[in-house]
Amino acid sequence: MSDVTAKSEQGLSETDRTEIIATAHAAAGVAREVTLQYFRGTALDTTSKKDAGFDPVTVADRGSEQAMRALIEDRRPQDGIMGEEFGPKAGTSGLTWVLDPIDGTRGFISGTPTWGVLIALRDADQALFGIIDQPYIGERFLGGFGLSEMTGPHGTRALGVRTGVTLDDAVIFSTFPEVGSEVEGRAFHDLAGRCKLTRYGMDCYAYALLAAGQIDLVVEAGLQSYDILAPLAVIEAAGGIVTDWQGGPVLEGGRVLAAASKELHDAALAVLSTY
Repeated sequence: MSDVTAKSEQGLSETDRTEIIATAHAAAGVAREVTLQYFRGTALDTTSKKDAGFDPVTVADRGSEQAMRALIEDRRPQDGIMGEEFGPKAGTSGLTWVLDPIDGTRGFISGTPTWGVLIALRDADQALFGIIDQPYIGERFLGGFGLSEMTGPHGTRALGVRTGVTLDDAVIFSTFPEVGSEVEGRAFHDLAGRCKLTRYGMDCYAYALLAAGQIDLVVEAGLQSYDILAPLAVIEAAGGIVTDWQGGPVLEGGRVLAAASKELHDAALAVLSTY
């Protein structure tokens, strides 16, 4: 455990941690109930957050976040809450829940089961605990407070990144081929061209696959904190590394590099940091 982690967790009792983990699972449960009412259904009201272009938001996004907020406010009223769809709620505990009610709304409205619900708890320094939940498949990936596991229809197993993979044998993911700006796109494709296999379109599920030892790198740009904090907690608990493209902290989003090993992280940074 790092000095930062040790310091951050000293103020939390075992009771606190147990309560936080139970609250996170309960929040994921109510989000499942809401999102599955609409997924692949005919009652999905979709609008765009942007006047130009298409940045979709649905009744399922809003309903999922409202359900999670209500549960957290009831069970942990001292904590702050920040979500994608509604304004921040201040807290007094120094802890904040960071929620993405549907990460991958484009996938959600298209019927692909690669979207997810992201739930993280952070303090001022780091993400302490995170859940990536895929309601339709029924898989839940979690990390933090000494836990690193996935549960689903095939049981429960420990998470763990795969090691010993060189860059030329790596599997790399990003959500969009364009990645971000023109420069960011060039950086990604430069890196991807050095890898064995490139895949797109998985949103938060790509980070879950990295934590589960299935893939090796995820590279994205233009993220918000609610996009990355839960994946960060899950991947770090599984033994991986998540930083920005310069190797710095990524708690507030931006350009994100997630790697299964230090060797891959160093190799990827050598490419991305030049852009």
